[in-house]
Amino acid sequence: MAAPLISILLPFKNEEAHLQECLNSIVLQSYTNWELLAVDDHSSDSSYHLVKSLSKEHSKIKVLRNPKKGIIPALQTAYKASKGLFITRMDADDLMTDDKLFTLLEILKKNNGALATGGVKYFSNTLLGDGYKKYERWLNQLTSTDSNFDEIYKECAIPSPCWMTHRSVLNKVGAFDTDRYPEDYDLAFRFYEHRIKVKGTEKIIHHWRDHADRASRNDPNYQDNRFLDLKLHYYHKVDFEPSHKLVIWGAGKKGKTIAKYFIDNNIPIHWVCNNINKIGTKIYGVELKDPNTLNTLSIADIILAVANAESQNQIISYLNSLKETTTNLYKFC
Repeated sequence: MAAPLISILLPFKNEEAHLQECLNSIVLQSYTNWELLAVDDHSSDSSYHLVKSLSKEHSKIKVLRNPKKGIIPALQTAYKASKGLFITRMDADDLMTDDKLFTLLEILKKNNGALATGGVKYFSNTLLGDGYKKYERWLNQLTSTDSNFDEIYKECAIPSPCWMTHRSVLNKVGAFDTDRYPEDYDLAFRFYEHRIKVKGTEKIIHHWRDHADRASRNDPNYQDNRFLDLKLHYYHKVDFEPSHKLVIWGAGKKGKTIAKYFIDNNIPIHWVCNNINKIGTKIYGVELKDPNTLNTLSIADIILAVANAESQNQIISYLNSLKETTTNLYKFC
């Protein structure tokens, strides 16, 4: 049986400093039946010419121009031109381990209709921040236990350049047809919405580069407020259950934003917090109550908007102790 073709979608913009390394890691893959759809998103440096030059040496590399602007139309352009039975993504500043494609494909062969992912590791020419290390540990722990979607509302639980799936699965979830940013988090939510099974390996197969010009640091499409908009959109669409009592836990900035969303959409909420100075006061016309009032509810869907890890653990312990209330917890922090 012939080895199936894997299409690698690679948008790039002004990445001349990192592209050669990235492309080398693709060319040196142990799995050889692949094609690379590299889409230039209006680079002003030599990125396009670098990829074009390499494409003359490797016929598997196809260089395209983005007819519009932005990563979403670049991905749409790449996907439309792709021919592979299996689809994966790559970022122009990152590196694949030499067996990344083989590893992801083997997972899919054993798990038909799934989304394959694997371990990631950040690296940088400068000091790597604690936030990136924490995100890496969190993500790899989820991946090692195939539990990525358990905390989908916390952060993007599928690393955008480290997944692979069958073309039919990607089509089922709408591929790159939406215009919501962050596009990688939106796609992760659509995999979740369609109940696509995630299967992973704890093996590190992708090296994620952090640098000062990285889009996640500078592009407004990747700022935290966009994340919250996206989370609320999919919670309302996928997990909101009108027959359950909806509880917002936390009255900080994020808790207020979440509460206002539901108030503006005429959805009744119960709002609790641990701050004794706020309990009994009203915000947006809703009284903040003591968490012990949860004992009066039968089924409660709780959106947790408390960021402190110790406080989160205490809240989870308290919820587990409730005997009269069935709770479903959605961590938004």
